[in-house]
Amino acid sequence: MSASNICIFGEVLIDDFPDGPVIGGAPYNVARTLAYFGCDPLFISRIGDDPYGTWIREDMHKFGMSDAGLQTDPHFPTGKVSVEIQHTHDLVSHQFHILPDQAYDHIASASASQACAQRNASFAAPPDRDIIYFGTLAQRAPASHQALDDMLKQSSALRYLDLNLRQDQASRDTILRSIAAADILKINEDELQVLLCLYPGLSTPAEQQFSAPGIPSIELLRELLQTCKLQTLIVTLGAQGYLYVDGEGLESRGSIASAIDVVDTVGAGDAFSAIVLLGMLRDWPRLLSLQRAQAFASAICGVRGAVGDKPFYQAWEKVWEKTWEKT
Repeated sequence: MSASNICIFGEVLIDDFPDGPVIGGAPYNVARTLAYFGCDPLFISRIGDDPYGTWIREDMHKFGMSDAGLQTDPHFPTGKVSVEIQHTHDLVSHQFHILPDQAYDHIASASASQACAQRNASFAAPPDRDIIYFGTLAQRAPASHQALDDMLKQSSALRYLDLNLRQDQASRDTILRSIAAADILKINEDELQVLLCLYPGLSTPAEQQFSAPGIPSIELLRELLQTCKLQTLIVTLGAQGYLYVDGEGLESRGSIASAIDVVDTVGAGDAFSAIVLLGMLRDWPRLLSLQRAQAFASAICGVRGAVGDKPFYQAWEKVWEKTWEKT
C-alpha cells in the first residue's frame, strides 16, 4: 500500500542527558526522520511557552517541518525527561524519568483535528491512502487522549501504533483501546510480554510460544494478529532483529547483519518505525522496507541520540539508491 499523507501524533520533549539536552520523544523522532527524507509529515503536539519550546519550533523549521500542528501552551512547560545512563559490563542502558503534567499532556482536540483536516484537504489522494502514527505516552492525560480519539474518529487513515510503553505511563485501558484502534502494531520484546498478560486466553501452548529464549514463534504472532484484529504485527528484538507477520500471509525474520560500535540505543525503535513508514510512503516492497528499517535502526545505535545529522541521512539515501538499482 502507498500513502500520500502522514500525520504523526504525540509527544515532543527534551531528553535531558548527563552531558546535555537533546530534543526527543518517539513521535517527534519519527517525524523528523521522515522530514529528512522529504515526506513532509504533519506533526501534532504541544509545547510550552518557554525556551525549550522555542528550540523545538526552531528545530522543526531547520529541517523543513511544518509547525501547523504544533500548539503552544501558556501554562504547562515543554515536556522533559531526565535520562540516566547505566553501564553493565559491555551493555549500555538508559533509565528514563518522565515528568508529569507537561504541555504534550494538554493537546487541544479542536486545534489538532482542524490541522489534520486542513492537511487532508490539501492532498488530492483519497483518504484511505493516508496514515496516522501514534503511541501511548501522550494518551496518559485526558485532554491529549481525547484529541487523538477525535482525530481517529474523523479519519479513515491507516493507523500505525508504536506501543512504546514507558514506566507504567499507559493504563491497561489505554493499551487495549490503542490496539483496538490500530491496523499496524509495532512492539518490542518487553511489550510482547505485556500483550501476553493482557490476552491470557491464547490457544498457542506455552511451550510453543517461543522458538528460542526471547524469540517469539511465528505461531504465537499469528494468533496475536488475529486476536488483536490487526493487519500487521511487527516485533523488534534488539540485537536479534525483528519478526513480521501480516494478514496476507507474509512472514519475515530479520537479524543484525553486522556488528556496530554502539554509542547508545536511544531511538532505535523509532528509526525502525520511520523507515517502515517511509517504505509505505515510497511504495517500497514490504520485505525491502523491513530490511532497510533494520539496517537503519542498527546504524542509529552508532550515533549520539535518536536521530542523525544530514550527512548521515544523505549517506543512507545513496545506499538505497544503489541497492534499488540492483533490484
